[in-house]
Parts: sequence; structure tokens; C-alpha cells
Amino acid sequence: MSNRYTLIHLTDVHAVADGLLHDSIDSTGALRTALDTVVAAGQPVDAIILSGDIAERGDEPSYRLVAEALESAASRLGAAVVVAMGNHDERRAFRAALVGVEPSGEPYDAVAWIHGLRVVTLDTTVPGAHHGELSGDQLKWLAATLAEPAADGSVLVLHHPPIPSVLPMMNGIGLRTPEKLAEVLAGSDVRLIVAGHTHSATSGTLAGVPVWVGPGNAYGADTMAPADRTRGIPFQAFSRIDITEDGLITTVVPLSSAPPVYDLDTEELLGHLASHSG
Repeated sequence: MSNRYTLIHLTDVHAVADGLLHDSIDSTGALRTALDTVVAAGQPVDAIILSGDIAERGDEPSYRLVAEALESAASRLGAAVVVAMGNHDERRAFRAALVGVEPSGEPYDAVAWIHGLRVVTLDTTVPGAHHGELSGDQLKWLAATLAEPAADGSVLVLHHPPIPSVLPMMNGIGLRTPEKLAEVLAGSDVRLIVAGHTHSATSGTLAGVPVWVGPGNAYGADTMAPADRTRGIPFQAFSRIDITEDGLITTVVPLSSAPPVYDLDTEELLGHLASHSG
């Protein structure tokens, strides 16, 4: 591996072309804030990845707003853009207004190359349903795609997590029969699976491959709500994923309008810490 890769992972954007999501959340504004945060950081970014539920209603106007925001940020960062379908997305509008290809009702599975890193997206959606599935044809396509290892390995992007959730409402609406996916991934060059859907940051493994479920960009899920309640909470965040030669680092980046607790010059702080160490 010649260098490390930095990937920005956003999921569950739930963009709306007008108005507020659930009458309370500026979800499209949250996407723009996340992208502006990444650009303002001034750090190298290789790709921006969106793992589904990009538009709340699966409509073209919402996808066009997202596409404009992504294009602006990606051009400033010099980064690639990778998008995957979620259960709120609609395949034809997704292709036409976000990806810019001919509309089709077929699953949107794709491969993107970022230097020596292969990023594979799988469409786990079932039109009209909330749960996720992968067909036999999709699994065969994935196996054929992964048959030849990539120089720097592969990342798999899907919406429905192939691992359990602590949220009761997710029982039955995650990825069904994940063991079939595990069979394909066993012994492959896939270094990480990224997903969304739960609106809660979670890590696990499938077939020995790390799984990272990103926090919701629009809002969060309360994973410690009372047993008889399901709550969405005003927590907006995205993930930074750094893939190194011998491992990876996943970091949650929260969005907040509150003033910082402290804001210090990094060079001065490092110098202060060094002078007081040992």
C-alpha cells in the first residue's frame, strides 16, 4: 500500500427538497454543514461515501440538492463520490438525479476505484419494504468482482447492516441472511464493510471483516430509550475512516452549533504537553 486513505462516510441523510424532516430537522442543511466541516478542515480526503437513505421521499428534487452539495465539496477536496441505495431511496430517481445515469428499476450495484482501493456498493433494498436482502445473482456478482484482489484491498458499502442492532425496532428490518454474504467475503480482500440504517454508530465483524455502521447525518437513534419507547434524538454526525497499511481507524465526527469547550493553537498545545511529559 503506497499511502493511507481517508474516507468521509455519511449515511441516512434523509434530504428533503423543501420544509423540515419530521417537522423539526433541516436534514439537507445538516448534509451541507457536514460537507462544509470536511472542506474547512483542510485535510486530504480521498472519497465521500453515502450509504443510503439519501432522500427521505426518494424524489428527484431532493437528489438534485444532494448532488449539487456533493459536487461542490468533492471538487474542492479533489475527492471521489460513492453512493449506495437505502430503503427510503427510489432506484429510478436515484440514478437519474443523483448518479446521472439512465433510470432503471434494477438494483444499483457498482464498483469505484480510488487509486489501489476498490469500493464496491451493493443495493440491499427491497422496493416497498424496510428490511434488506441480497439476491443470489448479486452475491455471484460480488464473488466475481472480488475474485481478483485489489492492490490496497476493498471496501464494501451497503445500507442494511449485516450485524445485529441493540435497537428493538431493527429486529427484522436489517439485512436478512447475512451468513450468505459472509460466505462470499470469507478469504476475500474486503477490509471493511460500511453501512447505515440504524442511525447509531456501531461496530462489529462479519466473516472476520470489520463492520462500521455510521451515525445518522439527519438525526440519531436513542439506544438507551426506555424499553417501551423508540426515540429519534437531535444528534447529527458523520464518520471519518482512515485506512492504513496495517489497519483502519473509524472516528465519529459530531455536528454542533454550540461554542467549543476550548479552541487552542495545536502547535502551542503540543509544545506545552511535551514540556510537561516525563
